[in-house]
Amino acid sequence: MDRLDLSIRPGICFGLLGPNGAGKTTTLEMIEGILPPDGGEILFHGKPVDRDFRERMGIQFQSTSLPELLRVSEVLALFSSFYRRRAPLAEVRTLCDLDELWDKDASQLSGGQRQRLLLALALVNDPEIVFLDEPTTGLDPQARRRFWELVRLIRRRGKTVVLTTHYMEEAYELCDEIAIMDHGRIIAQNSPDQLLKEHFRGLSIRLPKDGPAGTSLGPIPGCEIFERPESYELLTEQPEATMRALLDRSIPLQGIQIRTRNLEDLFLKLTGKGFEA
Repeated sequence: MDRLDLSIRPGICFGLLGPNGAGKTTTLEMIEGILPPDGGEILFHGKPVDRDFRERMGIQFQSTSLPELLRVSEVLALFSSFYRRRAPLAEVRTLCDLDELWDKDASQLSGGQRQRLLLALALVNDPEIVFLDEPTTGLDPQARRRFWELVRLIRRRGKTVVLTTHYMEEAYELCDEIAIMDHGRIIAQNSPDQLLKEHFRGLSIRLPKDGPAGTSLGPIPGCEIFERPESYELLTEQPEATMRALLDRSIPLQGIQIRTRNLEDLFLKLTGKGFEA
């Protein structure tokens, strides 16, 4: 870490974003007490974190080994027994949509079902703050969106959720606030919409390379042009003028894509790297 200074408001879903190697997992593990910090201090409600903090947090790791030959209900009962403070298992069962899985062998769960169980394990002690480390990696789109609804339910119950993810749509949909991290430093922090408003105006226009634009595009005033593997991307703050310039050059608009700038654009602008870099 490079003099990391990070503050998380209670009761929000907070996203910590960054490419591989940026320091996200190390940061979470220091907050969770798994790794000791090299310096500085970590505070919870203004007080240094201690053993009591571990009773008041829940963690869903990227991967967790589950006991073999146990049903879902038995796994939850086992993990619940590790804590002094416990949430009613019937409440956790309903919250994480485990009714149909309650008597099923935990080792036989699908990817999405397993993630719902792991989320339930992070909630058995009725934590105030829940850490979710890339919880939907590898899930199909339907399972991922189902998981999003569970996170929203947890958020509405007043709990603080700290989320790391490589899915930018996920961060935008779930997070009240995000921090973008690179080389152990926070380089931007605010709500997703506010960060996009601060850094971008205008639109992105994509033209396929396999059309006439591939050989006759040329410079366009007031427009940044980037070459992608299969297209040209035009970043413009004057989309109407850019479109007129394309039409004046008789460039066909078939296959054109026009969109507003998104979190991935923001990350590329701030770090020069993709999320999987």
